[in-house]
Amino acid sequence: MPEPSREQIVSALHERPAIALAPGTRLDAERPGSLPVSPSAVWDLPGGTAWVYRGEGNPDLVRPVILADGFGTGPSELESSWQILEFGDFPLISELRRRGRDVILLGHHDRGASILDNSRTARAAITRALMERQGGTPLVVGGFSTGGLVTRHALARMEFEGLDHGTELYFSYDSPHRGAWIPVALQAFAHYVRDLDGRFSDQINSPATRELLWRHIGTWNGTPDRDEARAAFLAEMAAVGEWPRRPRLIGVANGTADGVGTDVRAGELALEGTGGSVVGTRLHTQAPGPDEPVAKLRVVAPKTHEVRTTGLPSIDGAPGGSLEGFGILADGLNALHPDLGLTTAVRIRSHCFVPSVSAVDIGELDTDDELYKDISALPAGTGGLDAYRLASRNEPHALVTGELCTWLLSHLP
Repeated sequence: MPEPSREQIVSALHERPAIALAPGTRLDAERPGSLPVSPSAVWDLPGGTAWVYRGEGNPDLVRPVILADGFGTGPSELESSWQILEFGDFPLISELRRRGRDVILLGHHDRGASILDNSRTARAAITRALMERQGGTPLVVGGFSTGGLVTRHALARMEFEGLDHGTELYFSYDSPHRGAWIPVALQAFAHYVRDLDGRFSDQINSPATRELLWRHIGTWNGTPDRDEARAAFLAEMAAVGEWPRRPRLIGVANGTADGVGTDVRAGELALEGTGGSVVGTRLHTQAPGPDEPVAKLRVVAPKTHEVRTTGLPSIDGAPGGSLEGFGILADGLNALHPDLGLTTAVRIRSHCFVPSVSAVDIGELDTDDELYKDISALPAGTGGLDAYRLASRNEPHALVTGELCTWLLSHLP
């Protein structure tokens, strides 16, 4: 077979769905055979949509619980939200409604937009819920992944502006309060193939991702650092007091509390190009130390480029909620016709995305000592949350489990 042309590769990439990093249901979950239940009402909001499901026996909105959507690209999709929240390991929507709670699924027109922009949508949803609520039951407001940051800011901003949000409980579900992590190797690859297909790079450089990531690069050969967008986001959080003060603050994490990480080791080969167009590409997990090689990049062009980092911790194997970043990339490339030469072999599918210390606001991500600390040994009151629960094992980011949801439900007012 003749070698594929650059034009053929570009065309084939754009005919396929974009490679995009996002959490999902449990890894062995089957796609549900039925569509989501029709909502009781749909609210068109500035920058988003809310799907309202009244609790069992509720003729009107009585006991609202707002659940904000999380990390991803493009608009929130109702079917995807149901698949994660209802058809995974635990039927959270049904359990809330069975308890008489009115579930409001808050989605965004662009999940990659700034957290501060999507916070405006959350504030509109809170205001609408207060207007339509019958009786005086306070709201429960929170979110999954980035949604926990969106609602955290929304509540804090409303208090800062002297507005009544009517919320008694705030919750976050594996939200990156101290930052999230996408391996530098993956970020570099996304930017390296930008001329062929810029959509993966666009996600890495989206406002939300730049605000979320503890360390970010904007080009394949950039130096990992705190992005200006993250610095601005953190400054805004500081300006509104970091946290809302009126509601009780709780959170859960998909990582463990004991400081024991996963079996992902620092500096290991995670993904390797096997097709003719990507032979020479090698993506590694993050290794600490000076001048550490994390990637060799070769795509279509004959030359191979190397990416090195200095001073970053062994974060890919840290305890926390994981994301199948290397696996998503490999699956996307391997779905293309093999004659294009873009096939890969993936040895490590997942990496830590939200470290446990970030999800429960306990520590920074700068060192292995911080990332792998024994949270269970810390005194009560450490961090910004009033109470939190961590998983008994390190599991996929934002995975809805009976263990975490039972604890969460038990803390509803």
